[in-house]
Amino acid sequence: MQRITTTHITKMKKKAEKIVMITAYDYPTASLVDNAGVDIILVGDSLGMVVLGYDTTLPVTLEDMIHHTKAVVRGSNRALVAADMPFMTYQTGAADALRNAGRLLQEARATAVKLEGGEEVCTQVRALVDAGIPVIGHLGLTPQSINVFGGYKLQGRDPESARKILSDAKALEMAGAFCIVLECIPEDLAATVTRSVAIPTIGIGAGVHCDGQVLVLHDMLGIAGKVRPRFVKQYARLGEAIRKAVEQYSEEVRHEKFPTPEHSFSSDEVAGALGTPPASVANKT
Repeated sequence: MQRITTTHITKMKKKAEKIVMITAYDYPTASLVDNAGVDIILVGDSLGMVVLGYDTTLPVTLEDMIHHTKAVVRGSNRALVAADMPFMTYQTGAADALRNAGRLLQEARATAVKLEGGEEVCTQVRALVDAGIPVIGHLGLTPQSINVFGGYKLQGRDPESARKILSDAKALEMAGAFCIVLECIPEDLAATVTRSVAIPTIGIGAGVHCDGQVLVLHDMLGIAGKVRPRFVKQYARLGEAIRKAVEQYSEEVRHEKFPTPEHSFSSDEVAGALGTPPASVANKT
């Protein structure tokens, strides 16, 4: 099966086809979401918070991203796989961005990389695109800048910051990004940005007028903990289901209800598998 390409994603906007993006961080979940028909799997640095247990995305390393992206690529066949560039792997200049993004494509086999920021990272975006590395931009609430924002807050609420986001989106388009994630901005601003650029926008907490949507898998499945952003719709409560399953398993082990004969092997079965007479037959001879 041929993977979805960046060209395909770009054409989806022209055809007014909504783009479905979701995160995944390992082989089994990548296989599940790929078979479900998503268009883009994002190996987000959100893995730091939902998989590795950090409070922010900042501690995530390039080695972390390469490790998890490899697993996602192995687990998927159809979706375009994009990998986040971690904090300080591209902010330090085009040379570092090229070297680190190159590893995500060459070693991890990602199709594209995502980086945060607007005009201030356009030099890096141009360098990556010129080198043949597809780039997804990310504007609005950019988690790697959490210490600047002072928390996970709605962005673009005042005219000045809204104009900045719109200007940054146009700059990213000019620099060669093939799509842009818009996170946690007012719905009307996201609609304006979407109309103003020819490349697709992917919203998360940015309303329905974006060209597509993305959610963190662990958030939408209810396995990410107690904190759930307002913009997340919980499609399942797997965390509760997993807890109940493990509680039942623990109870059955402690009361010797598991394993049962159904989940065990007899000596006769073992002997038969080895090609020797079962003990019950041997005893009669």
